Amino acid sequence: MKKIYLILPLLAGMMFGSGGVFVRTLMANGIDSTTLLFLRFSIAILPILIAILVTDRNLFKIYLKDIPLFLVCAMCIVGLNLCYNESMGSIPLSLAAVLLSLAPIYVLVIAYFAFREKITNKKLICMALAIFGCILMTGVLETDLSNLPVYGILAGIGAGLFWAVYLMASKKSIENGKHTFTILIYSIVFISIGLIPFTNFGQITHFISLNPVLVIVFLIMHSTLSFALPYIFSTLSLNYIDSGISSIMLSGTEPFAALIFGLIFYSEVPTFMMSCGFILTIIAMMVLSKTENVEN
Repeated sequence: MKKIYLILPLLAGMMFGSGGVFVRTLMANGIDSTTLLFLRFSIAILPILIAILVTDRNLFKIYLKDIPLFLVCAMCIVGLNLCYNESMGSIPLSLAAVLLSLAPIYVLVIAYFAFREKITNKKLICMALAIFGCILMTGVLETDLSNLPVYGILAGIGAGLFWAVYLMASKKSIENGKHTFTILIYSIVFISIGLIPFTNFGQITHFISLNPVLVIVFLIMHSTLSFALPYIFSTLSLNYIDSGISSIMLSGTEPFAALIFGLIFYSEVPTFMMSCGFILTIIAMMVLSKTENVEN
């Protein structure tokens, strides 16, 4: 193993964790949810396009039978981002990231009911610990939750559900011979086109007019750092390190990064029990990811 490439999933997790800072800044400047998504995905087309041109231009090739799965992936990405943005805008960034990282649990549950895939005792224990950790992170056992919107928590759970369905759909597409970059480029092109009627270009124009150079740089950073580069780095890491190790490092880094960003930018200081819940959830999800990798 080339240990230098271990930094790729770590960087990807840190970049995913930075998303809340961009989302809150954009919302504070009057950008609504759908306009925010259009900005994120339309700008992300360029770096992912460059990644394909550099790696393999044959990745552009698709067939008509591939389009339905791409559309499912596109819809899940939209649902995931809408829910996650709402979650990051209303509850602590670390809690939003942890709720999103529960996606593997939803995959297990969906696979059990849909495909009768077995859930072992070890998986059940990890699931229970992760859920209990999330309960601790909400502060329900020690603080008043009146300042913690229920819809923010529900949005975080919804983000995890959309992420789980995306994982299953993209996995099926990969089994059909498609590369992650292929799935991404066509999904975000479909999304960008579909979001045009719902995008408020007046909001974009107004935001850019505040400080054209600074805002354009910010928008490029938002799209590149919180979406395009993390996917590129995590995908590239699979060429050099085991997929299970990559997913474990990614799932552990993103919530931690969100915790740090929330602490630095918004003074979101977790209590002792919230910190315990955070650690418990991350450990449980990492063990679950390792278990899945060993079985696969």
